[in-house]
Amino acid sequence: MTEQILVTGGDGFLALHIIRKLLQQNFAVRATLRSLTKADRVRAALAAVHTPHLDRLTFVAADLTQDAGWTAAMRGITGVMSVAAPVFVNEGPVSTTVANSAELGTLRILKAAGTAGVHRVVMTANLGAVGFSNFDPQHVITEADWTAVQQPGLSAYERSKLLAEKHAWQYVATMNSAVELVTVNVGAMLGPALGQHVTNSFGIVQRLLAGKASPNLTFNVADVRDAADIHVRALTTPAARHQRFLAVEDGAISMREMMSLIQTQRPELAADLPKHLLPKQLIHLLAPFNQTIKEADLMLRLTHRVSNQRARTVLGWQPISDNATAVLAAVDSLQR
Repeated sequence: MTEQILVTGGDGFLALHIIRKLLQQNFAVRATLRSLTKADRVRAALAAVHTPHLDRLTFVAADLTQDAGWTAAMRGITGVMSVAAPVFVNEGPVSTTVANSAELGTLRILKAAGTAGVHRVVMTANLGAVGFSNFDPQHVITEADWTAVQQPGLSAYERSKLLAEKHAWQYVATMNSAVELVTVNVGAMLGPALGQHVTNSFGIVQRLLAGKASPNLTFNVADVRDAADIHVRALTTPAARHQRFLAVEDGAISMREMMSLIQTQRPELAADLPKHLLPKQLIHLLAPFNQTIKEADLMLRLTHRVSNQRARTVLGWQPISDNATAVLAAVDSLQR
């Protein structure tokens, strides 16, 4: 009998890639949507990239902010990809109230999964929950690291993901849940979009293409295709149970390096890029007076030495992409 996997937020940027990979590996997939009117759009996006076994894809209406629908969504499911978050960063600023709902949505999924006898939940977490309190340039960030909840400069979105992950681990430990929890902590996610949704990380590239003044921030990037691969491996690898995995490409990339990449590889866009980047000293000076600048200041101070070794050794993962490929794929998706 074909195993059926639940993927939450089935029309999302990462979720579409995960669904495609699951169908390629002969799983049946049930995807949650806030509205079933989006189902045809999801099918069309997957069909456009020749995804096999689309007859094994079904949909159910469920919203992370509501209890309704989750019992039916979990029925007959063996594994859950908890990808969706009730924090819609592409639709405007993240309020503290909305951000706090990420924790409740995560616990809602874990409770429903436990009641339904689901074997494993793979939760999409954030690199911001791991390495955003590390300022030692010699320290290599691993899954053992945690960001301080009260870290100055941490955005509301990153704090919401940090708290959601912490409470997920606490729930599984204290409730003696039979569910095996695995988290995949994803870096700045770029790469090709299959549908209309992108991630908030695309804002990095959008700022450059719009010629907006920016500091020379550095990022640990994850190509969405590699992030999806790690998610599926985390679901199917027995040794992954109760572990965190960092989903990042090798090394890091700065905005100055992104600009140089676009200039050389997409020269037709070179004229749109900023002429200068904001000096680091200016960001440090203005940080106490503006939250957005304070978040940029934190990024300037962090170390970006992040290890993806656990994904390689435990999951047998090998990256199919790199920083440059992920950035250019994001550029091309935005141009389309």
